[in-house]
Amino acid sequence: MSSLPIFSLASKHAEWLTIRQQTVANNIANAETPDYKASEVSPFQAVLEDTSSTLRRTNPLHLTSGGNVAGKYGTAEVQQTENSVSIEKEIVEQTELRQSYELNTSIAKAFHRMILSVAKP
Repeated sequence: MSSLPIFSLASKHAEWLTIRQQTVANNIANAETPDYKASEVSPFQAVLEDTSSTLRRTNPLHLTSGGNVAGKYGTAEVQQTENSVSIEKEIVEQTELRQSYELNTSIAKAFHRMILSVAKP
């Protein structure tokens, strides 16, 4: 099941969310550190564009791929910014991360349930 593109994409997104969460947590932990510069993670779209894998079409009647999807893991770049840490911004980002993670897992669960329902006799 892990070879299905939707599960690879969900896995890649979960890894990116983890890196982003670690970066936000590090920014918050160092908010009071003198001369500390906040770090940011490159957008997930940039990670997707770094991948070279596309969907395989096993039947000519199947729809074609719209472009790159998860394949080999791209790299999320963590970059230091010139701005100091804004606790409010980091808290908002943590909330967005939680919502994104919940959406990611919900989509993966829904596809898993669909596959199981098709596999049942």
